[in-house]
Order: sequence, then structure tokens, then C-alpha cells
Amino acid sequence: MKKKELPNIIPVFPLSNFIIFPHTTVPLNIFEPRYIQMIDDCMKSHRMIGMIQPKKTGELKKPDLYEVGCLGKITSFNETDDGRYLIILNGINRFKIFEEVSTDKLYRLCKVDYESYIKDQDKKVENMYNENLDTIFKDLKNLFEKKGFSVDWSNLKKQDYTETLNTLSMASPFSLEEKQILLETQDLNTRKLKLEEILKTYIFDNFSNKTIQ
Repeated sequence: MKKKELPNIIPVFPLSNFIIFPHTTVPLNIFEPRYIQMIDDCMKSHRMIGMIQPKKTGELKKPDLYEVGCLGKITSFNETDDGRYLIILNGINRFKIFEEVSTDKLYRLCKVDYESYIKDQDKKVENMYNENLDTIFKDLKNLFEKKGFSVDWSNLKKQDYTETLNTLSMASPFSLEEKQILLETQDLNTRKLKLEEILKTYIFDNFSNKTIQ
């Protein structure tokens, strides 16, 4: 998608501990009335929404938002018998919020800028090998098993380096703040280093007082 085709004002969907990167795909289950309205409006126009994290979790109707999120395009839409929307969202380009826009809609609108992350549009994949992720795979596998999570590791390793690293960053059971750090990294190498750095803080199991190995 060309830069001029990226909308300057977008609906935003605040979701805690959830990030999406360009060129990744995620399913979403939409059921709140405000976001049902948001999807209805999007499907009539550019089919794009901004995924962004709130700075605090809880029941706040209008929480403060982080500055950086990712624009996604709805590529699949289905409505269930009970009125929920099941959509597939494809990440397009990260953005920075410039300002929130006043609206009478149930959902929030923001004016955004893509300049800081315009390289997200590059289709060139950084040519690196998944062997560089062996340590990350090992540590994450131990962490996921410790937390009782199930992951198809063999399928992950079939992806290219970019897809694998971004998927690991998205799926890892990290805090809201840690995921935001990963989202805001400018390039893959920095993201890999940050992922390794964050993982080191999880290697020590505070509950059993043992190293997860």
C-alpha cells in the first residue's frame, strides 16, 4: 500500500497486551457495541483500523493510549448467529498518534502519522536465518511450557525470519509495557535484541526460585 493511501484519521481499537506488526495476520472476536459500530463503519470505507495498547488495564471507558500502534486491514469478515463479528486483520504500517479527534461515535478516532515507520512498507525481507533465533526458541519454549501454553513450534520455524520474529514478539506472554517496547523498535535486529533482553528477565522463576532450563 502506498503512503498516500494510508488514512490520516483512523478508528482505534485499544486492546491490552495485544500488538500486531506489518505483514502479520491475527483473528479478532468483536462483541462490544462500540467496536461492532466501528467495524460496520470500516466495512463501508477503507476497512482499516488502528490497533493500539492502553497505558493501563481495567474498566476505564477512555484510557490513555500509547503513542505507537499498528494499522491493520480487515481481510475477512463473518458474523455469528449471536451477533459477534469474527474478523481477520492484516498488519500494514505502524503509526504515531498525533492527536485524538472529537467524534459522536461510540469508538475513538485519532489523527496519525506514519513517517517514523514508513519503512514498514518495504516489501524486501531481511535475509537472515532462523538459526539466529535458536536461543530465543529454547527460552520461549521453556517459558510457554512453564505457563501451560501450547505452541506449534514446527510451523513457526517454517516461516521466514521476519514473520517468525514478529510472531514471537506478538505471542510471547510478556507485560503490556514489554510488548510496547517490542512494537516500537525500528528494525528486526533491534527487536531481536530487545526480545532476548526481555526473555532474560523471565528465565528466573520467582515461584520455585529456580532457573527455567
